[in-house]
Amino acid sequence: MYKSIIKVKPLSDYRLMITFEGGEVKVFDVKPFLETGIFKQLKNLDVFNAVKVSFDSVEWSNGADLDPEEIYEMSVAVNGVAEETAPYGRN
Repeated sequence: MYKSIIKVKPLSDYRLMITFEGGEVKVFDVKPFLETGIFKQLKNLDVFNAVKVSFDSVEWSNGADLDPEEIYEMSVAVNGVAEETAPYGRN
């Protein structure tokens, strides 16, 4: 069984800081998806930064979403990533 996503925050370089149920925080790199289908639209920072939690995963305003199991498995624990406070493209 996978862990539901309860919080998402856009970071620089097309990454997402994800908080999973139970409090585990990991960073997910969206770059590998940016050349595929609807995910190409996420290159627009306004679209990318509008990411939100939808049910137990993440979703963007253009309808793009990702499988929460894939996000969990492909993400990296926060202690292995430099912390950031501002979303990509914002200071």
